[in-house]
Amino acid sequence: MEREEIIRQTVEVLRNGGTVLYPTDTIWGIGCDARCAEAVEKIYAIKERDHSKSMLVLTEGGEWKVANGERPTTYILPREVWQGRMHLDIADNLPAADGSLGIRVPRHVFCQEVLRRLGAPIVSTSANFSGRPSPRYYNEIELALKQRVDYCVPPLAAFCSEETRGSRIVKVNADGSQTVIRP
Repeated sequence: MEREEIIRQTVEVLRNGGTVLYPTDTIWGIGCDARCAEAVEKIYAIKERDHSKSMLVLTEGGEWKVANGERPTTYILPREVWQGRMHLDIADNLPAADGSLGIRVPRHVFCQEVLRRLGAPIVSTSANFSGRPSPRYYNEIELALKQRVDYCVPPLAAFCSEETRGSRIVKVNADGSQTVIRP
């Protein structure tokens, strides 16, 4: 299958409220259109994940730029930042109980193109059942999980990241200070 067709099909599934298994700038993830509450619920069910464990979104960033350094970084932002300054339109069932939201601006060609064409943030959560290890490569993803999503992006070398760890996680506190949660 051609790269263009894979991107087109991924975006179509997302637009129609579906879930996808896809390569990110870190490890393989499961995602959906972050605006679609029903699709967010599907991901919780697919992963058998408790709703108290929130998921992050990938976004183009717009005017909000971050210095990721060498490693992709997810920022956990308070509601007033992601809603007020970034104006993200996301489903109500996506932020954490305290209103915070994990956000990453990927430097990954596949993710950037899907985000651009969809015109909305996409959910990104590791491609594993809750409580199990995060797979570093496509062939480590459990078959049962692959069968639960609506579309699996083929593991083309051109789409896969060389990063095999989850992102660095930094929480931005209300006073602007930062706490590193995962280095």
